Amino acid sequence: MRLTREQLLKLMGAAAVGPVAAAIDPSPAEAQQRHDEHVIRRDVCVIGGGSSGTYTAVRLRDLGRSVVVVEAKDRLGGHTETYQDPATGGTVDIGVIVFEDDPLVHAYFDRFGIALAPLTGAPGPTRYVDFRTGRPVDYTPHPPTALPAYYDLISQYGPIDTVLDPPNPVPRDLVAPFADFVAKYDLGSVVPVVFGYGQGLGNILDLPALYSINTVGQGVVRNILNNSFLTTAAHDNSLLYERAAGFLGPDVLLNSQVLRVDRSSSGVRVRISTPRGPRLIVADRLVVAIPPLPRNLAGFDLDAAERSLFGQFISGAYYTGVVRLSGLPAGLSLSDAAAGTPFNLPRLPGLYGVGPTGIPGLYNVKFGSPSLLPEALVRRSIRAEIERVAAAGTYPVVFEDFAVFSGHVPFALHVPPQAIAAGFYRRLQALQGRNRTYYPSAAFHSHNSSRIWAGVELLLPSIAS
Repeated sequence: MRLTREQLLKLMGAAAVGPVAAAIDPSPAEAQQRHDEHVIRRDVCVIGGGSSGTYTAVRLRDLGRSVVVVEAKDRLGGHTETYQDPATGGTVDIGVIVFEDDPLVHAYFDRFGIALAPLTGAPGPTRYVDFRTGRPVDYTPHPPTALPAYYDLISQYGPIDTVLDPPNPVPRDLVAPFADFVAKYDLGSVVPVVFGYGQGLGNILDLPALYSINTVGQGVVRNILNNSFLTTAAHDNSLLYERAAGFLGPDVLLNSQVLRVDRSSSGVRVRISTPRGPRLIVADRLVVAIPPLPRNLAGFDLDAAERSLFGQFISGAYYTGVVRLSGLPAGLSLSDAAAGTPFNLPRLPGLYGVGPTGIPGLYNVKFGSPSLLPEALVRRSIRAEIERVAAAGTYPVVFEDFAVFSGHVPFALHVPPQAIAAGFYRRLQALQGRNRTYYPSAAFHSHNSSRIWAGVELLLPSIAS
């Protein structure tokens, strides 16, 4: 039963009149104070704490702007994930592995006191198997002798690995399947390199060439030719985001969900749920650093142009993990090379390969799919493909279990060739700044942290103005 105000006064006596009355009927000043405790006022609200969102927030703070980051997970980093083995304390990066040797990259890691080191390949041999049969494949990849020619060809389109904005009108070579681009310019030797670096893109030969060129663009090719890719010396790329979280402090709201976004000429209002209850963020600008799919933007006040563009995206999928195996020779890597396919590229959905982590008994696994799959199905598929190797008598490998598994979805957003030819990306980039909103995510730039950060630098003057 709920007591009325009069009943409470009678029960508690005259001495309690002041406190009870205040609790039931606060003064306007007290009501405003309580309201303000649930309101966060910042110059910029950043939605998403992955590579682009974290970098944007850090750099805005450098420029003297106040920020708040809303992140759905319990950590920053997005696709950057690191597994720590409880038995040995060793670490394994299972998401973002490499960074370009670039002054911007060095500066970002240096500011947080994180040492970088050259990326080294697996120390042991690589054997090629068809994971659909488990049998070995007589395959030796040719040296990528066409890489310099590929670099010269893609350079004519500008830095579309930094800002995904092809020339207008869009050249036919970018709209045609990558297989046609390769055949036209005799670039067969670069295909395995593009496929291997562009894990998660899907069936690259069938996709418009724009996507391979965006992913394996000028920056990546320079680092391949110079053998200059970097990783953290500690083999723990998540350190970057742990240090960034410490720098941003209480301006990072983890385990938080966006409920509603309202944008107007006077500012932005973002209603969120947090572990400490609902909050209202009032900001001047909004940064959307998550994949711009309609399902991710439920509750946003999208206009017709935004709904139309975001509704055209198709998502790929990428899954990674660490598995416990026995029965493989020490240091051996198994790479998927399908028999009877162009360039021996694996059929997807399927494994890209299995590689040693440096921790005895633990192996990295990478799995790609042109579309999203249930994670339980992917787990079963990874196990089944590894066990086929034993069933075929290739190696007596025994699958024990997953030490960790992660779905990097959605991944590699793309649109059909007709949309590219019709100027989709010109209209997409025109959204930058519209409705006080900016988009630094991979869909506008590249699935490459180094290139994303370079793209953010181009946006910062507008966001911070």
